[in-house]
Amino acid sequence: MDMDQIYLITDIPGYSPQISRLLSMMNYARYTTLAAVRDLTVEQLDYLMDSKSNSIGALLMHMAAVEYAYQVETFEKRELNEEEMSIWGAALDLGDEGRNNIRGNDLNYYADKLNVVRTRTLALFQTVDDDWLYLQEPFWHKKQSNHYFMWFHVFEDEINHRGQIRLIRKRQLP
Repeated sequence: MDMDQIYLITDIPGYSPQISRLLSMMNYARYTTLAAVRDLTVEQLDYLMDSKSNSIGALLMHMAAVEYAYQVETFEKRELNEEEMSIWGAALDLGDEGRNNIRGNDLNYYADKLNVVRTRTLALFQTVDDDWLYLQEPFWHKKQSNHYFMWFHVFEDEINHRGQIRLIRKRQLP
C-alpha cells in the first residue's frame, strides 16, 4: 500500500484504470480498519459484548474470509471446498462457531491473515482488465451481478464490520 497515495482514488501501476480505482478504495478501507485495531491486546480482540456478539478478532478473520471467498468465486468460478471451509468456515459464518473457535490470537495473527489474502487479491487483479469487472453472472438469490459489484461488496462488508469494531472497542471495559 503506497501511503503517499492513500487518499487518492487513482491509477496504480500494473492495473487497468477501473481496477486501480477499485483497489484504491479497498486499500483505504484496509488502512482505516488496521488503524481501528492498532495496539489491541489479545483480551481486547477476544472481548464479547454479549452472548450473541462477535469479537474484533472474529470480525477481522471474517474480512479475510470474505475476500478469500470472493477470490475463489470470481476468479476460479467455484465455491469453497471442504478443506477451505475447514480454514474459513467459522470466520465466514461467525455465530457460535466463530465465538468458540476464533480467539486467543494476537493482532499480528489477524494482520498476517489479512495481508496474505490481500497479496493474493492484488496478484489476481493483475491478470484481468476492466472488461472483466463488467462480466455479469448470477449472484445472490440468482440476481444478475457483475464482478465490479461483487468486489465492491468485499470492501463494503469490511467497512460495515469496521464500524462494529469501533463500537466494540468503545464499549470495552478499561
